[in-house]
Amino acid sequence: MLLVTGGAGFIGSNFVLDWLTQNSEPIVNLDKLTYAGNLENLQSLKDNSNHIFVKGDIADSALVSELLQKYKVRAVINFAAESHVDRSIHGPGEFIQTNVIGTFNLLECARNYWNTLAQKEKESFRFLHVSTDEVFGSLGAKDPAFTEQHRYEPNSPYSASKAASDHLVRAWLHTYGMPVLTTNCSNNYGPYHFPEKLIPLVIHNALKGKPLPIYGDGQQIRDWLYVTDHCSAIRCVLEKGLVGETYNIGGCNEKANLQVVHTICDLLDAKMPKTDGTSYKNQITFVTDRPGHDKRYAMDASKIERELGWRPAQTFETGMAKTVDWYLNNSQWTENVTSGAYRDWVAKQYV
Repeated sequence: MLLVTGGAGFIGSNFVLDWLTQNSEPIVNLDKLTYAGNLENLQSLKDNSNHIFVKGDIADSALVSELLQKYKVRAVINFAAESHVDRSIHGPGEFIQTNVIGTFNLLECARNYWNTLAQKEKESFRFLHVSTDEVFGSLGAKDPAFTEQHRYEPNSPYSASKAASDHLVRAWLHTYGMPVLTTNCSNNYGPYHFPEKLIPLVIHNALKGKPLPIYGDGQQIRDWLYVTDHCSAIRCVLEKGLVGETYNIGGCNEKANLQVVHTICDLLDAKMPKTDGTSYKNQITFVTDRPGHDKRYAMDASKIERELGWRPAQTFETGMAKTVDWYLNNSQWTENVTSGAYRDWVAKQYV
């Protein structure tokens, strides 16, 4: 059985759904259900006996240890993280608590459990830590893409907390011999994405007739990865990855933020045209750039392709079309998560 942490969040819930459509191996899903954790993402699994949901914190040693022993876990996949840069600027403490202290606790509980296993189970056990390209900092326009050997240069409280967690995972390998794996992914997008991030925020605001906020000049470049491609890469690393190795996971889709927004507007113009015949692009509004905004991320994912045989299945065009279609067909999900505290946050952030 797998222990998946943060499995009610965006990437975590997509992984759980994807795993259980392709495997009969059960999942114990541990999630604290903070603002971005949403059990509605997992509604289709409510009668699935292979999905065991537990509400709890990865920093709760007693709970994590109990789950590892009770369910005879053979691998831990750690998605649990505070992940929004803007929120980390306003409140870095929660990011340190979850991303650093939480990962430390998870590693210690897993190490103690791993040490109790018989030799065969000990050799097959894995701790897979899901991280981000943001730990590498920012690239210039002509710089080569991040490789797994790139120096860590985090520029936000979020990326610094994730960098710290990556270092802890590495240390538990070299100090204690823990069988760890680390993945660093580029910007994910797709279904169940909490609408504070760029793509779902733009889709939601466009349909509501609200401004489409673009930081600065909108020329910040990101490599965009469709979330189910990320899930398939994690499955691949779990199955084939070499203990102690780090694998970059990218979508091979470098796009400027403004280009992403234009793509969304073009898709909405075609799929859900406005009654007045104007383009959604007319709602684009440029807002003050955020502090320390990294200019460019780009991932060199040649290692995972060369060594493990993985490549993304979706292009940016096919992935974006799937994403827009999902939000158009699941408007109730969006309405359910864009109420109350979320509206307060958007008003504060994009005033």
